[in-house]
Amino acid sequence: MTEQIPAAPIEEQSEQQRGFSRYQSFLIALLAFAQFTIILDFIIMSPLGAILMPALNISAGQFGVAVSAYAFSAGISGILAAGFADRFDRKRLLLFFYAGFTLGTLLCALAPNYHLLLLGRIVTGLFGGVIGAVVLAIVTDLFPLHLRGRVMGFVQTAFAASQVLGIPAGLFLANHWGWHVSFGAIVGLSLVAMAAILLVMRPVNAHLQLKQDRNAFRHLIATVGQPRYTLAFAVTTLLSTGGFMLMPFGSAFTVHNLGIDILHLPTIYLVSGVFSIFIGPLVGRASDAFGKFPTFAFGSAVSVVMVLIYTHLGHVSLTTAIIVNVLMFVGIFSRMIPSQALISAIPDASQRGSFSAVSASLQQLSGGLGSVFAAAIIAQNPDGTLRHFDWLGYVVVATSILSLIMMYFVQKSVASQAAKRMV
Repeated sequence: MTEQIPAAPIEEQSEQQRGFSRYQSFLIALLAFAQFTIILDFIIMSPLGAILMPALNISAGQFGVAVSAYAFSAGISGILAAGFADRFDRKRLLLFFYAGFTLGTLLCALAPNYHLLLLGRIVTGLFGGVIGAVVLAIVTDLFPLHLRGRVMGFVQTAFAASQVLGIPAGLFLANHWGWHVSFGAIVGLSLVAMAAILLVMRPVNAHLQLKQDRNAFRHLIATVGQPRYTLAFAVTTLLSTGGFMLMPFGSAFTVHNLGIDILHLPTIYLVSGVFSIFIGPLVGRASDAFGKFPTFAFGSAVSVVMVLIYTHLGHVSLTTAIIVNVLMFVGIFSRMIPSQALISAIPDASQRGSFSAVSASLQQLSGGLGSVFAAAIIAQNPDGTLRHFDWLGYVVVATSILSLIMMYFVQKSVASQAAKRMV
């Protein structure tokens, strides 16, 4: 006997007709906060590098292994978890992986040497890499498609918030009390989120009543082998590959090629992050009001123009660099939010968890491969400036155009599914 989702009170149902109920608003905030801790744990390693390497007496290569260990273990865990992702209450699944993520982060906080830090990053990736997929499945289960853009917009502000609030706070703690304290603070935040999930979040288990394969391996194969999902997986891979090509070299390009003083580099990220906090919800509303695909097409057009401008810039003022970065974030969010909302409508209810887990795995692995591919293209001059950065721009533009074409067919598939349900 599966546990039933409690019915919403009468006053909550009336609120839901107007938009989000009080519980839904709290749930969105809670999921965004959980995503904030996951993203912060992932991205804080790079800025901590200057402190970690001398503290642990490790080389840049060893540090690179520690950073990439998270991404590759997260990619592997997504595939491993896909077969089980639809067999449990999603709340319990979220708590399980969140507990493992918190344990991995605690290992990092307590690590006295490089090898235990590396183990902590592997454990953190194994569990943390699946949480985003569970969150996406919960959003898809609980929110109809016409509201999903707004939900994704709010949840994705976690990325901007981690950049604006998390990284400066983490560096402040590391500079004053050591890098261990930065990871300890993330553990503290994660415990708060876990307590809220445990005590306030309702079960998410309606999918357990649907017919599905009880064998985990067959469930995974059925999801991966579903022809309707192939295009969505391909779009996810393409978006992640293109998106991760510019990111690793952004700070070096800004300092050496654009001529921005390294002391002003945090200002660019801070201002861009603040704007992104407001851009995300606005894009979410736009995707619900004007359509997911039109918003994605707008974001693709903005991205193509801004990437071409950005990758061909010479020395510019700080103001120009900030404006270009903010407009690039407009394009990024205008693609990311509607694409996630639209792709979430593809899988059947009985396969949402496994579909999201496979997608998360593809994002991690293709993002890592995109970074490796970019590193093979980029070359550095003796003065530190980067060569062939414009080549990366052309590749990203090509992937943007191709993903736009593929997303057109994804939205046609979603519309076709919706029409069949109405018959």
